[in-house]
Amino acid sequence: MNIAIIGAGAGIGLHAVKQAVEKGHTVTALSTNTDQLPTHPNLIKIKGSATVSDDLKNAIKNTDAVLITVGTKNKKATTLFSDIAKALISVTADLNFSSPVLVITGFGAGESKGYLSFFMRTVISLFLKDQYNNKTIMEDLITASAIKWEIVRPGMLTDGELTSSYRVLPNLKKGMKVRKISRADVAQFLITEAENPKMLHHYVALTN
Repeated sequence: MNIAIIGAGAGIGLHAVKQAVEKGHTVTALSTNTDQLPTHPNLIKIKGSATVSDDLKNAIKNTDAVLITVGTKNKKATTLFSDIAKALISVTADLNFSSPVLVITGFGAGESKGYLSFFMRTVISLFLKDQYNNKTIMEDLITASAIKWEIVRPGMLTDGELTSSYRVLPNLKKGMKVRKISRADVAQFLITEAENPKMLHHYVALTN
């Protein structure tokens, strides 16, 4: 299948690119920095921004699934995630796009905020509040649109190895434990879900 990976130059996106091409998929990878992307006959690299409609359109047209994996190290106020959502909604409408779109936000966005552990609630409040507020706006925009969406909320991301032993939590429950998970494991979930979507129109938490 042909998978578009948006935010492919690092983190979850880069892991997803490598795993997808290893499984024989064709990948269209969009990133502002393509330097770390491997060279592969099934990989199409597009240097550009997920907030620019033309770049996004070139990346997702004629694809069978889209993975939105954009992150930022900027801890200050940002509109990055909501800007991506607005561009995505516009582009998918223009293309009459009907393939699944899997969107990474984070556990702590939207209603999941009320289910955070004390530690994670403190970390987000002190260091990532603005990011998560904007991720919540991103979720709200996308879930109210015509996009065939799935919101994926991983716990605290690590650079650990691929374990394939993570838990998929499709429902918010009192006392639920969402801890750490490696970026490689998150990428594996995204590729598996792109191949056979089972959680469309759900908010899915991921944790080890």
